[in-house]
Amino acid sequence: MQLPDTLAHVSLTDGATPLQEMPRLREALMADGRPCPHLYIKRDDLTGLAGGGNKTRKLEYLVGDALEKGADTVITAGALQSNHARQTAAAAAKTGLAAHLILFETVGYDDPAYSMSGNLLLDTILGAEVHRQAKDADASAVFEDVTAKIRASGGTPYLIPVGGSNAIGSTAYAQVFLEIQEQGDALGLTIDRIFHANGSLGTQAGLLAGRALAKGGPNVEGVSVSKPTREALLEELLDIANQTSERIGGDPVTEDDVHVDFRHLGDGYGLPTEGMVSAVELVARTEGILLDPVYTGKAMAGMIAAILNGEIAETETLVFLHTGGMPGLFAYPAEFTPK
Repeated sequence: MQLPDTLAHVSLTDGATPLQEMPRLREALMADGRPCPHLYIKRDDLTGLAGGGNKTRKLEYLVGDALEKGADTVITAGALQSNHARQTAAAAAKTGLAAHLILFETVGYDDPAYSMSGNLLLDTILGAEVHRQAKDADASAVFEDVTAKIRASGGTPYLIPVGGSNAIGSTAYAQVFLEIQEQGDALGLTIDRIFHANGSLGTQAGLLAGRALAKGGPNVEGVSVSKPTREALLEELLDIANQTSERIGGDPVTEDDVHVDFRHLGDGYGLPTEGMVSAVELVARTEGILLDPVYTGKAMAGMIAAILNGEIAETETLVFLHTGGMPGLFAYPAEFTPK
């Protein structure tokens, strides 16, 4: 099954990313005779553009739309260490667009490395113009000011939402849902659940739209790294999911389709937790795979906790969606320095 081929799109990835088994992680979780489901990882950290990550998938559709509309500049926003901003800067460079990144100091993390290393350093190397803003800055006013200046200089801007999370960007993750199913079928797997980090909602919305198009398949299990409650995200998530599903010709997505675990957010977005640190180190030391401290580390902590708490049957097969973000590790060195 494929998405409609009439949707504006540019190629930014290296094609389908690997679906790999995680036998040593499973063995570690089975210590002392504990049961453990079969574990696989979808390597969307290997999308191939400037450090990889899930936003590159979304940007294939968003940049395609920008080019179709005659834009020469893209504008987006995020936190200082935004993976999305880094990948937007790279996508712009690859397609000949200018990139303006509006980055807000929204994360109260005071390690000096956070404000100069990781994704922020890469944004500059990639040639983006960074507009650094205080946490309480008026986002609408900043966007209007940057947009007006681009237009005044003769540019044609295109606004990309935070995380690339609208129906255009989320289309990519409908395709990823189908891709995971195809790869599972090729390996003879019956996949029961797909775990992933839920931040700006677009990835989960896209996966749910793909599931609706396929008329079933693995449950989509989000682990929140941003929103604290179901009430805080449900309406917006369903709105993006249903706009995406309508765009690709799928069935409606309902409230019953939405599964999100809010137990691993900690003190807030971008703020480390012990579970995140443990998950990052465990996966690195058993599988040689680097997660990130903001998204996949917390999502993996959620999946591991669900396994150890007996919430998942050992007969199930799980896929962890690695959405990238490894450059963010360099912004949090203190968390991984031996105490």
